[in-house]
Amino acid sequence: MRNIIVVPYDEIWVAEFEKIMNEILPILGDMIISIEHVGSTSVKGLYAKPIIDINIVIDSKDMLPTIVQGLEKINYTHVGDLGIRDRDAFKYVDKPHLMEHHLYVCPKDSLEHNRHVTFRDYLRLHPDDCEKYSKIKIEMAKKFPHDIDNYINGKQAVILEIYEKCGLDISYKS
Repeated sequence: MRNIIVVPYDEIWVAEFEKIMNEILPILGDMIISIEHVGSTSVKGLYAKPIIDINIVIDSKDMLPTIVQGLEKINYTHVGDLGIRDRDAFKYVDKPHLMEHHLYVCPKDSLEHNRHVTFRDYLRLHPDDCEKYSKIKIEMAKKFPHDIDNYINGKQAVILEIYEKCGLDISYKS
């Protein structure tokens, strides 16, 4: 059973994201639109589980088979959308030189990608909400150190409140 650990923001996360990006870019380079650092480790000052979340943005879902082949060359395996429309997940092996990370591929018009970027950008500009989100994450990690579902559910009210503030559709379900 894995512990849920939430730690203060660490400047090293930017460099760790760049290391991962620099491993992916030579393989996918001109086939992608961008590689985005999303999730809590991408927001300066925000407490986070120390896992880098990355979205590779592609023009359309039609490109996914080519992206899957490219990522396979550097030990990433496609594991499907894991129940989230327009966001394909990849697991990896043999990457001890990289920080733990979650890798996703999203078409540019993906609602999930838009949600990640909008939420990230909002928190970067609103330190009070960033602090509020940090506090609930710390509280839920202490309350549910071995229960990821309750950890996530415990943060939901704060997340939905921030979604409303940044104009995201709170009825959107992944």
